[in-house]
Amino acid sequence: MHGHRLSGDRFSVEYHLTGTELQGRNMAERLCTDQTIEAPLSLLRTCPIPEGLLGRVEDFSRVEETRHLARVSFPIELFGHSFAQMLHTLFGTASLSPQVQVADIQLPTQLPESWPGPRHGISGIRALTDVANRPLVCAVLKPLGLSPEALAELAHSFVLGGVDIIKDDQGLGDHAFCPIEERIQRCLAAIREASRSTGRRCLYFTHVVGSLEAIRTQTQFARQAGADGILLSPGLVGYQALHDLRCDTADALPIMSHPAFLGTYAMAPTQGLAPRVLYGRLPRLAGADITIYPTYGLNFPISRQDCTRIASACTKSWGPLRSIFPTAAGRMGEDRIREMCEVYGRDCVFILGSQIRESPEGIAASCEHFMQRLDKFSAAH
Repeated sequence: MHGHRLSGDRFSVEYHLTGTELQGRNMAERLCTDQTIEAPLSLLRTCPIPEGLLGRVEDFSRVEETRHLARVSFPIELFGHSFAQMLHTLFGTASLSPQVQVADIQLPTQLPESWPGPRHGISGIRALTDVANRPLVCAVLKPLGLSPEALAELAHSFVLGGVDIIKDDQGLGDHAFCPIEERIQRCLAAIREASRSTGRRCLYFTHVVGSLEAIRTQTQFARQAGADGILLSPGLVGYQALHDLRCDTADALPIMSHPAFLGTYAMAPTQGLAPRVLYGRLPRLAGADITIYPTYGLNFPISRQDCTRIASACTKSWGPLRSIFPTAAGRMGEDRIREMCEVYGRDCVFILGSQIRESPEGIAASCEHFMQRLDKFSAAH
């Protein structure tokens, strides 16, 4: 072992391992090396490394006859300053195995300064919206193909209807038929005009996408124009980009994480990432303030239990990180308000479904009716 001393602080990863008990124990021990030095232990006789650098099996238990839970700890120094490096330690080589699934992550009470987590979190977003005691409601600017003028008109109607947040659809980029700068300016002007009528603030989250340089340029323009937050899809641009954007002190806007391109990581029951890790732990650790994922009961392979576990991963105490908003997304209509309030409670963001725009009473009136019903049901929970 060489002279560099580690702090002794470790983070733990819970893995579900499929196989016999002997196979599971062997897989757990192999994770300790594969996720760190990725070499046989015999090599360490001639290759000195810091003491404590290897993973360590802290607990092993049976979940089902052919399914076991192993808790493996790793030194916090393996995080480095890179989110990508953390992901490699978490699941790099192990992701190639059909018998290994990341079930959860546990953090130490202290993290390096380069891992600040969410800047705003639930409390910060509530302060911005001045809504303290109910779920928040987010409307979506879609469909792709509308002009900046048409999207601004839509945003105006949403604000008159009383929603708390308006976000770009994740398909909106910087298109010739809808340039991002014009879209931001027109939508913000419409939102401000409508807000003067309602007397309430409505936050606008604009979608940024592309290279890290392009994302930073788009974010800077959005901030200077007066946007309230950023929508980013880590499955498209990387969790590293989300983490870097959070750590950029010049652009301190709230961040909303979208699940585009992530779904297949959480499809298989015995491999990949558990939904609470993919949609809860990772966005929170990277620095998102709101994480979007599809709710149960639709055409997505996600259960009610998955959704409640994601919500817990977002809102319950987790190391030193602020709690963040989970969402109920995917064609959310009035018919599910009571149910979603019962499942999620007050700390949740409802993403309005597109069907609310098909109501004969009009968009603003339909949104207003949704908000009234939400006030009624959330008061009981």
